[in-house]
Amino acid sequence: MNQIRKYILPIVMFAVFEAVAIALWLYKDNLFYLFNFSYIGFSITLGLSLMIAKSRHGRRVTQLLVGLYMLIYLGIISNENMQIEGFWYYLFTGVFEAATIHYAVAKIFGPLIFGRGWCGYACWTAMVLDFLPYKVPEQPRKKIGWLRYITFATSLIFVAALFVAKVGNIERIMFIAFVVGNALYYILGIILAFLFKDNRAFCKYLCPITVFLKPMSYFSLFRVKCDKEKCISCGKCKKVCPMDVDITDNSRKRKNGTECILCFECKNNCPKDAL
Repeated sequence: MNQIRKYILPIVMFAVFEAVAIALWLYKDNLFYLFNFSYIGFSITLGLSLMIAKSRHGRRVTQLLVGLYMLIYLGIISNENMQIEGFWYYLFTGVFEAATIHYAVAKIFGPLIFGRGWCGYACWTAMVLDFLPYKVPEQPRKKIGWLRYITFATSLIFVAALFVAKVGNIERIMFIAFVVGNALYYILGIILAFLFKDNRAFCKYLCPITVFLKPMSYFSLFRVKCDKEKCISCGKCKKVCPMDVDITDNSRKRKNGTECILCFECKNNCPKDAL
């Protein structure tokens, strides 16, 4: 029974994604959604299970399985813009497909359950940036998070301008925007990582998706909590956190509380198993 309890999180996550997969398959009458969300749910379940089994590579397994699938298969092979421009595009056309479904599940309503889990386990930008050498920030967090709102507004204005100007062949433009946008994200992400000595600098300062993720993550069901009776205030959890979260504070208003990506580095490094 205790063994089963250990795996309750991956079991619940798989159940959630399987429910979404079946619901969308029946609603859209399209087997793709059954495969898509079942695959993502399985990938997340596998990674979480490996982490519970003390594998250091569990999260990275999920990150690569999901990130490469969305970048290469959905993005490049299937010509779907799964970035925020694709979301605006489908939103403006009034079609509940591809990017709008992805955003609804992973980045708008999903965070009510798993917070910023997308950033830790599925983002194909972070998938690459996490290979860089600065896994633990070497500098204090900068107060330039407002830049993400400029990126967010720029993506919205870009797509809106295409519709207002009634530009032709807009689907082709969306694909080009996906390729160019990803290249820019990687370039800027790598530059920021080395500039601030922080692999996740792009996530903290420029990523437009966080505009959706942060407010919803505040109410997330799954959160890392601290057992105050076990905690010895050694500070190791704060030192290893890639997102600068004060994980010892159980309040939803804790420092950088909506930034937690559920990587569990804090838990893995806690000497008293207080997290």
